[in-house]
Amino acid sequence: MEQFDQPIDRSGTSSVKWDMLKTVFGSEDLLPMWVADMDFKPPQAVLDKLETRLKLPPYGYTFVPDSTGKAVAKWMERKHGWMVKPNWIMYSTGVVPSISTAIRALSKPGDQVLTLTPVYTPFFQMIELNERELAVSLLLEENGRYEINWTDFEQKISNSTLFLLCSPHNPSGRVWSRHELERISELCRKHHVTLISDEIHSDLLYSHAEHVPAALAAKDQADHIVTLAAPSKTFNLAGLQASVIIAGSEEKREKIQAEQTKQGFFTLNTFGISAMEAAYEEGEEWLQSLMVYLEENLKLVREAVSQIPGLTLMEPDSTYLLWLDFRGTGKSDEEVQEALLKKAKLALEPGEKYGEGGQGHVRMNIACSRDLVKEGIKRLKIAFE
Repeated sequence: MEQFDQPIDRSGTSSVKWDMLKTVFGSEDLLPMWVADMDFKPPQAVLDKLETRLKLPPYGYTFVPDSTGKAVAKWMERKHGWMVKPNWIMYSTGVVPSISTAIRALSKPGDQVLTLTPVYTPFFQMIELNERELAVSLLLEENGRYEINWTDFEQKISNSTLFLLCSPHNPSGRVWSRHELERISELCRKHHVTLISDEIHSDLLYSHAEHVPAALAAKDQADHIVTLAAPSKTFNLAGLQASVIIAGSEEKREKIQAEQTKQGFFTLNTFGISAMEAAYEEGEEWLQSLMVYLEENLKLVREAVSQIPGLTLMEPDSTYLLWLDFRGTGKSDEEVQEALLKKAKLALEPGEKYGEGGQGHVRMNIACSRDLVKEGIKRLKIAFE
């Protein structure tokens, strides 16, 4: 685990997490545990492949070779038991651009797009910026977990064109069960709704959890499903901008590709291609070690939160993001942010950003060295003293 314990100074590298504290939070002297990337080096196989490619200039126009699609397909089969045909795979610079592209390709202005809240902020932004009507179904809290309000969901899905699913769920780390995904898929099919499933966190699973791709849960009736995935969260490669869009439906692929053509999309970053291929081919052992390390970080935060009156942790099944509920403290969102930033010097994501149901929460990123996690815990306690 030494590779994860080694501190890495990311300041001065144009890191959003470390170098944009002043812009986002108004102060530079904060410990950043907010935006969703890790303070860890990627697998050595990725670094080696990037170095090899770096030594082969020039860096002209590069197409995505068949070997990359094969690496993606083998990863999906090996990790999730999902048989993906290489011709189902398309590429994009990231999952958020993919969401925008899918919305534009598979709906028209004014159409209703449904999602579950609280949820990853760009879901709202991509729906509204593309002139679609946002509809939300508020997740229920039962026994410390989010559950779908099926009555509300079916009422709203019946008037929708698209449904955006975050699977696993960000910000809570909830992994949806096969039964839940089957029911979602059946309701989408019943009401002729395209299901766009953002599965970017699907590889970051704790030992008790199993991720089922939405298209796999739908079995042989998955033509209404478009899956978005990437190695960026799993292997800390977000800056290389390489992701995939997977669709079994030829009609949907043609529409998505036509929309990408309108946007001038041609290929991926040369180094993103190399990194994606290396990560999926040789990164599994590194990922296993990472999850052991993150489980220990989670344990430390769990113990600390249990000692802070009024603060609770929604137990995650996946991701390195923790959803902390401070409603029991009696403090407002504004009071908590004031205490975190001014008193504790700790930058966490405000829950309000995640839409309805996010109030009274903060999101904490534990994908950093054990020492930084311990320092973050100290500051969390100071904020809630």
